[in-house]
Amino acid sequence: MKKGTIYEGIVKELKFPNQGVVEINDGKAVVKNTIPGQKIRFAVTKVRKEKAEGRLLEILEPSPLETVRDICPHFGVCGGCTYQSLPYETQLEIKKNQVKALLDGVIETPYVFEGIKGSPLATEYRNKMEFSFGDEVKDGPLALGMHKRGSFHDIVTVDGCRIVDGDFRAILTFTLQYFQEKGIPFYRKLSHTGSLRHLLVRKGKKTGEILVDLVTSSQQVLPLEDWVSGLGKLRLSGTLTGVLHTVNDSLADAVINQGTELLYGKDHIFEELLGLRFKITPFSFFQTNSLGAEVLYETARSYIGDTNQKEIFDLYSGTGTIAQILAPVARKVVGVEIVEEAVEAARENAALNHLDNCEFLAGDVLKVVDQLTDKPDLIVLDPPRDGIHPKALEKIIGFAVERMVYISCKPTSLVRDLAVLQARGYRVEKACCCDLFCGTGHVETVALLTRNAV
Repeated sequence: MKKGTIYEGIVKELKFPNQGVVEINDGKAVVKNTIPGQKIRFAVTKVRKEKAEGRLLEILEPSPLETVRDICPHFGVCGGCTYQSLPYETQLEIKKNQVKALLDGVIETPYVFEGIKGSPLATEYRNKMEFSFGDEVKDGPLALGMHKRGSFHDIVTVDGCRIVDGDFRAILTFTLQYFQEKGIPFYRKLSHTGSLRHLLVRKGKKTGEILVDLVTSSQQVLPLEDWVSGLGKLRLSGTLTGVLHTVNDSLADAVINQGTELLYGKDHIFEELLGLRFKITPFSFFQTNSLGAEVLYETARSYIGDTNQKEIFDLYSGTGTIAQILAPVARKVVGVEIVEEAVEAARENAALNHLDNCEFLAGDVLKVVDQLTDKPDLIVLDPPRDGIHPKALEKIIGFAVERMVYISCKPTSLVRDLAVLQARGYRVEKACCCDLFCGTGHVETVALLTRNAV
């Protein structure tokens, strides 16, 4: 195999995440965004001994598994989803098998694998979207949506997106038409010129409250009055609660808050989970599938078990959702989160829910754990995608708690950390998956660990 060579082959199996294995005459290649059974054409991008990495060029024949015909009109072009052509039950089976294979490869003692729990909604489930401004082809008309699959620059207008409801689509369509008519340029990532960068939309699945935030550079004063009034006239199933304008002159292609102005209403919405109420600001971390998050947190709560008169550490606590779900049946919960805005939101939410036994600390877990004087009885871990910093993990192990519950949105990071935890005296009792990202290759995993008797 040589870099740049083009091959054809059939995807034999799938490894996490979305990596199809194709057998060719002189070895194997891993190609992203593929499904077992597809015949594909791909270009080799990297070669390592007898294993190569490839870039998908074309799907020559669909997989026999792809039996769904009524799919998103942007499927295959937009980079957001890979599995929408598969029945939901098949999606769940693939994710379950991928995670179990990863866990079986690292867990050293017998454990219970409880399979996968599906999302209550398989479509229109998301409560947050970050749409990008750009063009679909070089110097083409203004587009607003998601990145084209395999492209850093091209944007696909996803006005028919199936993972959000009609309110998201209506807001996107109106906003795009408005700025097209005004002739406002989008921000170009290479030249760092232009104005329009992102459109952030959040909607409470339980409350129906909607928050819209337009993210632009500071390079020109924009006519936003008519845009705001136009949003207010849209026929929406939910309620437009607030409209914001955020300035972002960062060179990074990400939504970064360098100053936010309130244009209408409030700067937050509320959402409800498991009987509790949460205030969500534009940049708060909150699970993007509210109904799926209830399944995930109920699972985590059942794994944690008896919390009566026990102190719990919720590390990587975000806006404190897990901490507050556990607080009513615990003596005290301490949450640690690096994002200060999320910590402030967690404190507000705890007060909103009349919980006085929650404490939230701002800072990196690696540093904050050294300052904690309390001794936890249980620890809940819900780290970002890359998992736990090795030094932080050693400090967490040093608390020597009897039980830990590890919640992971990236199974490969989870199994890396499980290897360390097992080497340091913990065993995995049980694990399961919860699907919060229907139509995609991502999945949440929950694992219960107990400390071996010394």
